[in-house]
Amino acid sequence: MDSNATTVQENRMPLIGDKAPAFTAVTTQGPMNFPKDYRGNWVVLFSHPADFTPVCTTEFMTFAKMQGEFEALNTKLIGLSIDSIHSHIAWLRRIQEMEWKDMKHMEVKFPVIADLSMDVAKKYGMVHPEQSSTSAVRAVFIIDPEAKVRAILYYPLSTGRNFHEIKRMVLALQKADAETIATPADWEPGDDVIIPAPGSCGGARERMEDKSEGQYCLDWFLCFRKEKK
Repeated sequence: MDSNATTVQENRMPLIGDKAPAFTAVTTQGPMNFPKDYRGNWVVLFSHPADFTPVCTTEFMTFAKMQGEFEALNTKLIGLSIDSIHSHIAWLRRIQEMEWKDMKHMEVKFPVIADLSMDVAKKYGMVHPEQSSTSAVRAVFIIDPEAKVRAILYYPLSTGRNFHEIKRMVLALQKADAETIATPADWEPGDDVIIPAPGSCGGARERMEDKSEGQYCLDWFLCFRKEKK
C-alpha cells in the first residue's frame, strides 16, 4: 500500500458498525480519554464549525436545554470544534448571557473538545476540504455503550441540526437493541414497531397464520407489533 493510500485509510471516517476511534483531548470539563471514560454510556459526539458563530450558538443553547433529556437516556453529549480551550470558555460564558426562544441563561455543562491540531476531527472525518480545510462540518456520531458507531448524521454549515431527530434516533436504537425489533418510517415512541421478517418459506407461512394478539401483518415480510399507548 502506498503512502497516500495509507493516509486515506488512517483518516477515513468511521462507518456504522465500526469501533469509534480512540483519542485523548483537552475539554471544557477537563481531560478526556475516549472511549474509556464513557464505557457503559451512549454518546452523542458532535462537531461544529467554530465558536462565536450564529448557527452554532443556537445549537449549543438547544443542546444545553436538552442535556437532562439525554442524560435520562444514559446518553452523554460531547462537542468539538477546531478552536482553543480559551475560545470555548469565552463563547460558553457568552451563551449563558443570551436569550433565544424559551432559552435563557443556558449553561453548557457537557465537555467541548479543543481540537486545534484537528486530530480528533480527522479521525472522525469531520473536516471536508471543499467546505473548509480549517473548520469542522456539522457531524453527529451516535456511539453505543460498547464504543461502536451506530448512526452518523451530517449537516452543511448553513443548516442547524434537528435535535428532536437526534434524540429520536437514540430512542429508536435503544429500543431496537432491547426488544430485537425495527422502527418504521417516522416512528415516534409509542408507535407500533416492526417484527423481524422470517428467514424461510415455512417461517413466512407461519407468520401469516399467526393470529397472536397485538400483532398484524401487511404481508409475510412486513409485520407489526402494537404498542401500548
